Amino acid sequence: MEELLDSNFQEKTGSGFVFIDFHAQWCGPCRMLAPAVEEASKHFEGKVGFYKVDVDACQETAKKFQVTSIPTMLMLKDGAEVGRIVGLRDANALKAFVEGNMS
Repeated sequence: MEELLDSNFQEKTGSGFVFIDFHAQWCGPCRMLAPAVEEASKHFEGKVGFYKVDVDACQETAKKFQVTSIPTMLMLKDGAEVGRIVGLRDANALKAFVEGNMS
Protein backbone atom coordinates (compact mmCIF):
# COMPACT_ATOMS: atom_id res chain seq x y z
CA MET A 1 0.00 0.00 0.00
CA GLU A 2 1.25 3.43 -0.91
CA GLU A 3 2.20 5.86 1.85
CA LEU A 4 0.84 9.34 1.09
CA LEU A 5 2.39 12.69 1.96
CA ASP A 6 0.76 16.06 2.55
CA SER A 7 2.09 17.07 -0.88
CA ASN A 8 0.36 14.29 -2.87
CA PHE A 9 -2.69 13.53 -0.70
CA GLN A 10 -5.20 15.56 -2.72
CA GLU A 11 -3.90 14.27 -6.05
CA LYS A 12 -4.23 10.61 -4.97
CA THR A 13 -7.54 10.86 -3.11
CA GLY A 14 -9.54 13.42 -5.10
CA SER A 15 -11.64 11.01 -7.16
CA GLY A 16 -13.40 7.71 -6.64
CA PHE A 17 -13.59 5.67 -3.45
CA VAL A 18 -10.51 5.76 -1.22
CA PHE A 19 -9.68 4.08 2.10
CA ILE A 20 -7.15 5.93 4.27
CA ASP A 21 -5.34 4.33 7.21
CA PHE A 22 -3.96 7.04 9.52
CA HIS A 23 -1.18 5.47 11.58
CA ALA A 24 2.24 6.02 13.19
CA GLN A 25 5.35 3.86 13.37
CA TRP A 26 5.27 3.85 17.20
CA CYS A 27 1.60 2.77 17.41
CA GLY A 28 1.22 -0.89 18.43
CA PRO A 29 -2.46 -1.22 17.42
CA CYS A 30 -1.58 0.37 14.06
CA ARG A 31 1.01 -2.34 13.41
CA MET A 32 -1.49 -5.02 14.46
CA LEU A 33 -4.05 -3.55 12.05
CA ALA A 34 -1.74 -3.65 9.02
CA PRO A 35 -2.47 -7.27 7.93
CA ALA A 36 -6.24 -6.67 8.09
CA VAL A 37 -5.91 -3.52 5.96
CA GLU A 38 -3.76 -5.43 3.48
CA GLU A 39 -6.37 -8.21 3.22
CA ALA A 40 -9.17 -5.68 2.71
CA SER A 41 -7.15 -3.86 0.05
CA LYS A 42 -6.78 -7.08 -1.94
CA HIS A 43 -10.52 -7.76 -1.63
CA PHE A 44 -11.38 -4.35 -3.16
CA GLU A 45 -8.51 -4.16 -5.66
CA GLY A 46 -9.55 -2.14 -8.71
CA LYS A 47 -12.60 -0.70 -6.92
CA VAL A 48 -11.18 1.25 -3.95
CA GLY A 49 -7.82 2.94 -3.53
CA PHE A 50 -6.08 1.99 -0.27
CA TYR A 51 -3.47 4.34 1.21
CA LYS A 52 -1.61 4.90 4.47
CA VAL A 53 -0.87 8.27 6.08
CA ASP A 54 1.72 8.60 8.86
CA VAL A 55 0.32 11.22 11.24
CA ASP A 56 3.81 12.28 12.33
CA ALA A 57 5.01 12.88 8.78
CA CYS A 58 1.72 14.34 7.50
CA GLN A 59 0.51 16.57 10.28
CA GLU A 60 -1.30 18.94 7.90
CA THR A 61 -3.48 16.15 6.49
CA ALA A 62 -4.13 14.62 9.92
CA LYS A 63 -5.20 18.05 11.20
CA LYS A 64 -7.44 18.67 8.16
CA PHE A 65 -9.35 15.46 8.92
CA GLN A 66 -9.26 16.05 12.71
CA VAL A 67 -7.49 12.76 13.42
CA THR A 68 -6.95 12.83 17.18
CA SER A 69 -6.30 9.14 17.87
CA ILE A 70 -4.89 6.29 15.85
CA PRO A 71 -5.50 4.02 14.14
CA THR A 72 -8.20 6.03 12.37
CA MET A 73 -9.57 4.85 9.04
CA LEU A 74 -11.53 7.02 6.65
CA MET A 75 -13.52 6.33 3.53
CA LEU A 76 -13.51 9.14 1.00
CA LYS A 77 -15.66 9.57 -2.09
CA ASP A 78 -14.30 12.08 -4.58
CA GLY A 79 -12.15 13.60 -1.80
CA ALA A 80 -14.94 14.03 0.77
CA GLU A 81 -15.20 11.95 3.93
CA VAL A 82 -18.13 9.52 3.88
CA GLY A 83 -17.14 7.24 6.78
CA ARG A 84 -14.78 6.93 9.76
CA ILE A 85 -13.82 4.23 12.24
CA VAL A 86 -11.28 4.44 15.04
CA GLY A 87 -9.41 1.60 16.69
CA LEU A 88 -8.25 -1.90 15.92
CA ARG A 89 -10.56 -3.93 13.66
CA ASP A 90 -10.31 -7.27 11.88
CA ALA A 91 -10.38 -7.71 8.10
CA ASN A 92 -14.08 -8.60 8.01
CA ALA A 93 -15.00 -5.42 9.91
CA LEU A 94 -12.89 -3.36 7.51
CA LYS A 95 -14.54 -4.98 4.48
CA ALA A 96 -17.99 -4.27 5.95
CA PHE A 97 -16.96 -0.66 6.64
CA VAL A 98 -15.81 -0.18 3.04
CA GLU A 99 -18.89 -1.86 1.55
CA GLY A 100 -21.18 0.19 3.78
CA ASN A 101 -19.66 3.43 2.51
CA MET A 102 -19.67 2.66 -1.23
CA SER A 103 -23.04 4.15 -2.07
